[in-house]
Amino acid sequence: MGRSRRTIPEELLLLALDPATGTTAQPQSLDLGLAGAQLVELALAGRIAPDGDRIAVVVPRPTGDPTLDCALELLRRRGAPVRAVHWIGGPRLGLRQTYLSHLERCGMVHAVAGQMCGVLPTTRYQATDNAISREIRARLDSAIRTGVPPDPRTAALAALAHAVGLGKHLYPGNEGRSSRSRLRDLIRHDPMGGLVAHAVMDVQNGAAAQPRRSPAPAGRQAAPGARPAAEPARGVPVQPRRGAMARVVAH
Repeated sequence: MGRSRRTIPEELLLLALDPATGTTAQPQSLDLGLAGAQLVELALAGRIAPDGDRIAVVVPRPTGDPTLDCALELLRRRGAPVRAVHWIGGPRLGLRQTYLSHLERCGMVHAVAGQMCGVLPTTRYQATDNAISREIRARLDSAIRTGVPPDPRTAALAALAHAVGLGKHLYPGNEGRSSRSRLRDLIRHDPMGGLVAHAVMDVQNGAAAQPRRSPAPAGRQAAPGARPAAEPARGVPVQPRRGAMARVVAH
């Protein structure tokens, strides 16, 4: 994968970054969105493919992007296709900071040290060139305004932006209502982006924690109104863990 092209996780983070405050909108759901954006980028690179509601590794060869290759290797180690909702709902400690640090190394943002309440050290990130964010935003605006099916990258970015709640950040207020609705509708233009976006929303709604139900054992009649016995939920914890990221005020 050539590094001349920005990845979808990078673009999603740049969209979420507030140029005035140096913080990111929707920080908790954004962490889920970044994990989902990695899946979309790997799919566009031909390394993974959807298998129903699961993700399967089809080509384990590295992409050349260290962060994506780490995700690819973790998927490969699973051995079997993993449900998208379980992958996205798993702990991704430090993922947002990893991408912020990468954008800083690339010269797209710069870190500004500060303090919270005059005590806790914080770091904010200011874009060094707002033209990049404007170009990304213009692609979304064009897809919304014209109604022409966007390219797969833009469609996936739109789906993830909607899934993490950036619509109200990008198109605020009553005047942005129709644009938010059209942003949501773009989810149908990219199957992988749609699968991942729905998984992000399912995790936020707690769907990943819902156990699968199994029928009552043969010979035993369930009591009227009783729920069948449930299997333990498969997968990984739903909510991203918070740790060192709590000190980074890019949120």
